[in-house]
Amino acid sequence: MRLDGALSIATGGLANVNRQMAIVSQNVANASTPGYASEVATQTSVTADGEGLGVRSGPAIRNLDAMLQAEVFRQNAAVAGLQTQQTALQSIDAVQGVPGQGNDIASLLGNMQDQFSTLLNNPDNAPQQSQVVQSAVTRAQGINTLGNAYVAQRQTAEDNIVTEVATLNATLGTVGELSNKIVTLKVGDHSTADLENQRDAALARLSQLLDIKVLGQPNGDLLIATTAGLVLPIHGATNPFTADGANVQPNAFYPGGGIKGIMLGGADVTAALRGGQIGANIALRDTTLPTDQAELDEFAQNLAVRFNDYGLTLFTQPGGTLPTNVPPPVQSGYVGFAGSIQVNPAVQSDPSIVRDGDVPPVPARAGYTDIINAVLNTVLGSNPPLASNVAGLGQAGNLRAPYVSPPSLGQLAATMLASQAQESAAITTQADTEQAVQTTLASRLSAQSGVNMDTEMSHMIQLQNAYGANAKIIVAIQAMWTAMLDAVR
Repeated sequence: MRLDGALSIATGGLANVNRQMAIVSQNVANASTPGYASEVATQTSVTADGEGLGVRSGPAIRNLDAMLQAEVFRQNAAVAGLQTQQTALQSIDAVQGVPGQGNDIASLLGNMQDQFSTLLNNPDNAPQQSQVVQSAVTRAQGINTLGNAYVAQRQTAEDNIVTEVATLNATLGTVGELSNKIVTLKVGDHSTADLENQRDAALARLSQLLDIKVLGQPNGDLLIATTAGLVLPIHGATNPFTADGANVQPNAFYPGGGIKGIMLGGADVTAALRGGQIGANIALRDTTLPTDQAELDEFAQNLAVRFNDYGLTLFTQPGGTLPTNVPPPVQSGYVGFAGSIQVNPAVQSDPSIVRDGDVPPVPARAGYTDIINAVLNTVLGSNPPLASNVAGLGQAGNLRAPYVSPPSLGQLAATMLASQAQESAAITTQADTEQAVQTTLASRLSAQSGVNMDTEMSHMIQLQNAYGANAKIIVAIQAMWTAMLDAVR
């Protein structure tokens, strides 16, 4: 090999070392960057007619396990969705109160029963009659508070959907812009590793919003789809998804009940947006919280009707009447009744009605107890058993309670609260479990694809040695050239 060839090879070697040192520097600088995949240099030996011509430096690529990354993305969606549900249901738990502590609706019903029992001993006692009315007022207010909490959490879910769809649009735009740059650079055989790391950071944010599948394309572009098969647009129109917020009322429902869907190109794609924060908020708004509300509405209606059927219209709408119900659906006339139920204004004006009933005996009799006995033995008892609806609930009639109808109001209240508390506890347990899995997967991905400082330092030492060796070759060649020039002078 000629000296000029050897000099060219050594010079190329120095250039290759320089590029690798730049990559080491980039890796070390991003050692703490979340989701950063370490970069490695590509290099190939160059030969011509069997003669070595040195090294060719290629574009830097990432050390990334794509399958493991896909698992992390799926786990991101699972954890984000569960945490969204957990936050909403724990807010409901706080309003429901602790069973047996006196502030939950089952305990409030028991307190009202105790007040009627006390009145039975002295039915003509006016202060005790007022105490019964006050316990009923407290009972109604407890139902109101819980009913309004369901509606408030549904509104929060709706507002979150609007915000998250805006984030979805922005994130898809970021992914699209980075993909365009990556495709362009790949055509010129340039490194796209840094841009791919930036794009993966955007994909990680996207995976918290929805459960997605990401398919890399040969040209460097991506195909992103939901688990329902909806392809998410990353090129073309700005803000492709639209979500018009709604003022969520107790009787509002999706679809067709005052709550609009999430639209893409004029089509309603709400059902195709699953998992993650968006999917969780859709489920909270349209299924979980409406079912909880429907269960409470059913309790409120049974409470009012059962008293009314036995001669005491104690609980009514604000106007003093019971809701008019014309099924189907079975709750068509009293959806949202829990938020407005109150003690009959007539009873609040004349507490003696809790003793005499709606139609007092004529002539009035001291110590009249028929109504009080009916309340204690029948209204609040289980004979005849309560006939509470558990299916066909809600304004659209598409909801179902996850329990069998209990035989009494007290058992219905306890069963309903226990069911909802169990659902909240199950979500919390599952969220903790999935978060542990997420942490494990993220740690595995970081260990496999992230920056290992020991590896980088070892590589840096190797590069230092290689740089010194190439430099010595150049010095030697220079000395040889000098000697040859001196010889011919």
